[in-house]
Amino acid sequence: MKALGIDIGGTGIKGAVVDTKRGRLLTDRLRLLTPKPATPDAVSTVLAECVKHFDWDGPIGCTFPGVVKGGMVHTAANLDDAWVGLHAAELFTKATGRPVTVVNDADAAGEAEARFGAAHGEPGLVIALTLGTGIGSALVVDGRLVPNTELGHLPLRGDGAEKWAANSVRERDELSWEDWAARVSEYLVMLEDLFWPDLFILGGGVSKKAEHFVPLLTCRTEVVPAELLNQAGIVGAALAVHRHVDKHGDEGQALPSTKKKHHHHKH
Repeated sequence: MKALGIDIGGTGIKGAVVDTKRGRLLTDRLRLLTPKPATPDAVSTVLAECVKHFDWDGPIGCTFPGVVKGGMVHTAANLDDAWVGLHAAELFTKATGRPVTVVNDADAAGEAEARFGAAHGEPGLVIALTLGTGIGSALVVDGRLVPNTELGHLPLRGDGAEKWAANSVRERDELSWEDWAARVSEYLVMLEDLFWPDLFILGGGVSKKAEHFVPLLTCRTEVVPAELLNQAGIVGAALAVHRHVDKHGDEGQALPSTKKKHHHHKH
């Protein structure tokens, strides 16, 4: 099965056609800059451009950097406040003329790692973190995702953890790998004390440079870089389409009005 996966981030919007059975990209990755300000209309336009580039007429899976429930956006810390309360799946479906399923970006990456990457076949609790503009989190328990955790916003040093330990902070403050690894370690130890996970997976663009910082981390839990590196979001976005089709027997997001209240929690 194939789907177009699009990963919307704070700085870039990346897309590729994905083989969802094997978790592989079937095309080169297209990367477009996230518009500034990242308003719903501006992002929708870039999304439509991406779909046109691939000449794609099937279902689309799309990640979003915020809490997404039933296609509706509830938070958008690193984009624009205009997103909050918006039905992104409807908006993107209108903009592209294709059925679009929308999921949280870190959840998509975590799901991809659970199916095809570093968390594949891992028992117990795996916490996958994307260290990027902010910090996204995905909790996977015995291979099943617990959606919409926002562990990047846990308080650390008097502010949200991502304000202290995200990769964007390393770049902005020109921190050495040692100094940044100490901050990430502090964050991981806090998560450890709360959740006692069996494995941490670190993803996001910086996972390509894992050798610079992963060996410097000090926590008791094993830490590995994401195997799908920065493709995890695209693969996870595409997976969300087929998960949705399996559940609803249609392609794309059922509109909230036609949905039973708790329908989308059943698997």
